[in-house]
Amino acid sequence: MSARNIIIDTDPGQDDAVAILLALASPEVNVLGITAVAGNVPLALTQKNARIVCELAGKPETLVFAGCDAPMSRPLVTAEHVHGKTGLDGPQLADPTMPLQEQHAVDWIIETLRAAPERSVTLCPIGPLTNIATALTRAPEIKNAIEEIVLMGGGYFEGGNITPAAEFNIYVDPAAADIVFTAGVPLTVMPLDVTHKALTTRPRVEAFRNMGTEVGRMTAEWTDFFERFDKEKYGSEGAPLHDPTVIAYLIKPDLFNGRHINVEIETQSDLTLGMTVADWWRVSGREANCTFMGDIDADGFFALLTERLARLG
Repeated sequence: MSARNIIIDTDPGQDDAVAILLALASPEVNVLGITAVAGNVPLALTQKNARIVCELAGKPETLVFAGCDAPMSRPLVTAEHVHGKTGLDGPQLADPTMPLQEQHAVDWIIETLRAAPERSVTLCPIGPLTNIATALTRAPEIKNAIEEIVLMGGGYFEGGNITPAAEFNIYVDPAAADIVFTAGVPLTVMPLDVTHKALTTRPRVEAFRNMGTEVGRMTAEWTDFFERFDKEKYGSEGAPLHDPTVIAYLIKPDLFNGRHINVEIETQSDLTLGMTVADWWRVSGREANCTFMGDIDADGFFALLTERLARLG
């Protein structure tokens, strides 16, 4: 079976970093390129962090592009309170030496999809959806080349993690999320309802550390850093590892369960801005527009992560 061509759109973030490592370690996916967007930290840091992670994986030939530095229609909200001032706080990191591509990420996404066969590229947004929505707005015809969009964002039963109603990625750019959710392309969503069941417990973190590799050590130190915030907030035994669920789904979809339902994005209310209004019980009569995941085999997910990351370095 041939590898699935993917584009990772990201705002690293420690959990984004683990998602990138998982993709670069897995033969089931072929990373055409990585596009950075402002989110967890500003764009100057997210594009730098994406290159740091590629070098850590031993994949400096990976194409990395810088994209949008602000949401489509509102000021940027960042998450240094979770990820630290660099976005990859924890272990000491050297600056990357691999180049940043000169082309703007949105232009590259459009060019790549225009040249691709029909339904041949999967988009994997694991940050705010600004780059993807901007590309879809500028060149609607690129939808024909999209096999699927698999994204991390939103929540329903778990509510929000940046406001009571909204998950961070959707909240940063609700207008972009609305464009993506109404684009009419196959869409799979990994919400907080899934990621809050994928916790970095002590045995799981030690499994990373015990790899005895630089990738294992860095992954353990990253999770040690960001979990301090979530453990205090949730009172849990570990922190949610959000973004790697997107890549894990492409490799082993049977780790997840969900429903094909309608999800609308709240773009007007001050109180619930960025809320993913998920019709889980199918009571609205609105047409289904995405597969909204609700459960994960967490042990299987971490077993996959550990096995694949051990292949790097």
